[in-house]
Amino acid sequence: MNRQPDGIRKYRTAHDRFLKPAIVNFFNTEFPGYFGPVVRNNIADALIDLFDSLCPETSRLKPGQMIWNALDRHTRADSLHRRYKPVILTVVDKIDIEMFEKELPVSKIRANAMARMMKEAYSQGGLLSTRDISLILCDKACNLSSVRIRYEKENHMVLPHTGSIQDMGSTLTHKVQIVYKHVAQGKDPLTVARETNHSQCAVDRYIKDYNRVKILTEDNKDLDYINQATNISKHVITQYQQILKQYVKEH
Repeated sequence: MNRQPDGIRKYRTAHDRFLKPAIVNFFNTEFPGYFGPVVRNNIADALIDLFDSLCPETSRLKPGQMIWNALDRHTRADSLHRRYKPVILTVVDKIDIEMFEKELPVSKIRANAMARMMKEAYSQGGLLSTRDISLILCDKACNLSSVRIRYEKENHMVLPHTGSIQDMGSTLTHKVQIVYKHVAQGKDPLTVARETNHSQCAVDRYIKDYNRVKILTEDNKDLDYINQATNISKHVITQYQQILKQYVKEH
């Protein structure tokens, strides 16, 4: 079986954010077997025509803002029953203009805009992924991931997004930040959970896993042994060992 191109594989479900696919998916989920794909598409088109004939409500939107269907933060992006939450995002803010006026690096301005939108979505009950941001800012997700990681390190925080909140993708930075805040900065787990937009349960789990890896590492156990003893994946073990080496032992 031929592997789908990365672009299709990563961005295909992004279409679900828009109105017509949302209507089609609604009928497919709520009335399975009642309507075929052609009928569902026709109904969606008819409803969209009806919506378009009405005056859209824009009084809540300010110049520079947009509405985006973010993932509902109470569901997962890999769920068959994922839900979306309409959120208002400030794509362009006066702060951005001021940063341009000061001729600050575009990467810094982009990082600031990304952080702002992720925080706005989370405060409204939604979660943005790096893919969402890549669509909004018309940049590659891999570029924006690097921008986000650098922003989090410079500001000693974890932005709320699907990777950090739901452990999706290759995100590991939040584990570093959580353990660092608890062990190196001496913050209690409740404070760490609040500062990193994580649940208390998740913070406790990362700290517990780190301590297990720490004990076995200090006992000179190798990677394979630690993996078998803890059932923690090897790349996460390596990340925890980096925390021990780079953060904890220095403090």
